[in-house]
Amino acid sequence: AILDRALDEGINFLDTANVYGFDKGKGRTEEVLGTWFAQGGERREKTVLATKVYGGMSDWPNDTFLSARNLVRSCEASLRRMQTEWIDLYQFHHVDPATPWAEIWQACETLVAQGKVLYVGSSNHAAWQIAAANEAAARRHFTGLVSEQSHYNLLTRHVELEVLPAAQHYGVGVIPWSPLAQGLLAGVLGDQEGDRRRLEHNRERIERHRPALQAYEDACREWGSAPADVGLAWLLHQPGVTAPIVGPRTMEQFEGSLRALDVRLDEAQLARLDEIFPG
Repeated sequence: AILDRALDEGINFLDTANVYGFDKGKGRTEEVLGTWFAQGGERREKTVLATKVYGGMSDWPNDTFLSARNLVRSCEASLRRMQTEWIDLYQFHHVDPATPWAEIWQACETLVAQGKVLYVGSSNHAAWQIAAANEAAARRHFTGLVSEQSHYNLLTRHVELEVLPAAQHYGVGVIPWSPLAQGLLAGVLGDQEGDRRRLEHNRERIERHRPALQAYEDACREWGSAPADVGLAWLLHQPGVTAPIVGPRTMEQFEGSLRALDVRLDEAQLARLDEIFPG
């Protein structure tokens, strides 16, 4: 229901990974998407589908990382689970220092030539690794990385130092993960009776950041916007950011995310957020 509502609202980018599934089993989220696509109604055609490769799908050593073998075999497996013929954005979930870029790009070139992958992106890569990847791709006359999925939010801003400038230099779109810092930026202090599991999981982090979080929630209250909406809107105001990746578990959370699109932060508000959460 959330996915159908997303398409109705014009949200068409879906991100997953072959290892996602956790207690339900690796590959489970790709299977869920496959079941959804199988319902038809141009669901697949309207979706920009992204998944990732790197994490081990078994205990066998060759089923991990970014070797040509694992890239090709993992792609085939993801296509089967998602019941689709192509992946719009195939992302390297993490850095594989043991595999040379020549081997990685050779495999990706094959997948692109076969029509199984349209674009390639990275995740959790440093600026110099983005540069090395795209310089190696350019020497092969290959497109290279078109996106970088980084951990980026008001509490985690280290990518501003080099990753964002590198991404902008190479024309790489940035799609931040954990935009609300696992709920810390969603009004966690004012929601003590809300998601108790989240509160318990984040208790140590909440106490560590309590002064900043309190100042943040006070500012959001003053501006008349929900903290979660401000956290997402702040990312949308950052140069080089295409869009944050949200992970709603309920329709209510999804509808809340939509409100962030209407939040406009002026220079004074942005400066205040910088004071609360210095980069």
